[in-house]
Amino acid sequence: MSNVAPPPMAPSAPPAPTGKSKKPFFRRKFVWFLGIVVLIIVIVAVNGSKSSTTTTADSGSSAPAGSPEAAAAAPGVGTSVRDGKFEFVVTSVEPGVAEIGTAPLTTKAQGQFVLVNVSVANIGNEPQSFAGSDIKAFDSQGREFTASSTAAVYLADSNSLYTPINPGNSVVGKVVFDVPVGTELTSIELHDSMFSDGVKVAL
Repeated sequence: MSNVAPPPMAPSAPPAPTGKSKKPFFRRKFVWFLGIVVLIIVIVAVNGSKSSTTTTADSGSSAPAGSPEAAAAAPGVGTSVRDGKFEFVVTSVEPGVAEIGTAPLTTKAQGQFVLVNVSVANIGNEPQSFAGSDIKAFDSQGREFTASSTAAVYLADSNSLYTPINPGNSVVGKVVFDVPVGTELTSIELHDSMFSDGVKVAL
């Protein structure tokens, strides 16, 4: 029996890949879905920004607080307005007051006092305190004036220092401003607290 070596075997083919091949990253459904969501958010944000800009321009709210335009657009004396839990009515304005109080307890103005008479009603469901220090006034030049709590102490019926008002109740008070002689206040900004947006009334 002859010792003849068998012929060499041909190399075998590599095994066929098993399972599904992975799709390229950019062809996955999740990526496309995420891209569409981002695009929708961008479109909504842009449209919302345009709408907000248009509303502001149409409302005329860009006018300075004390400008004649802002004062003319605001409700006037005798009109009820609301801010937060309070409903206000400015009933009258007393300008050019040099001194307030009852002798011997009086105080003189640095310039002149302007007394703004206002009724305040609590239209909310909880007690709220009325403070004149939260109120602002403006003249035709757009200058802003704060109320004088120090001067209001000399008025027995001021009710504008820090007066708690229960729901459904109302008070009548005086807010005192110490302004330069000859100054004419054109509007007042009423607040139910120092954190509220406030509401303007033309004087």
